[in-house]
Amino acid sequence: MAPLGQGAGPALVAEIEKAFPRLRASAYTVKSPRTRDYNCIAWAAGAMNQWWWPDPDAANDAVHWPAGIAREETLSAFAAVFAALGYVSCVDEAYEPGYEKVALFADAAGVPTHAARQLPGGRWTSKLGFLEDIEHDLHDLAGEEYGAVVQLFPRPVLPAPAPA
Repeated sequence: MAPLGQGAGPALVAEIEKAFPRLRASAYTVKSPRTRDYNCIAWAAGAMNQWWWPDPDAANDAVHWPAGIAREETLSAFAAVFAALGYVSCVDEAYEPGYEKVALFADAAGVPTHAARQLPGGRWTSKLGFLEDIEHDLHDLAGEEYGAVVQLFPRPVLPAPAPA
């Protein structure tokens, strides 16, 4: 999709920027159409076919949560999800070649609200709930909707699968 101002419709821009006012002064880019197929946690984890959230009802097959991880909206449960994917905790959001990072956002009460994944080169990508995926600067999403970045997780970039 085109950068905002270059093909994104005014209604789309208005809806995204209303929820995330810091984007108004940012060079963010809309990268996908809207979908309900996946959310930010799935997107950060590299999955685009499931909605990831710790629904207490393990039988709810509309929502995925990795087996063995507490089904609770806590920083420790979300950290455990990313640890199970090979991520460790760190404090530096700067881009490091050979690593990919995930940033976990939480509200003022410490309840997880969002995750973003760092792209090669240092920009970040986020799935905005039922809205689009965007490419942005990390703190552009901080505010009332998602709170602030509370934890960062790097892991070595996984090698591409070998051709069959």
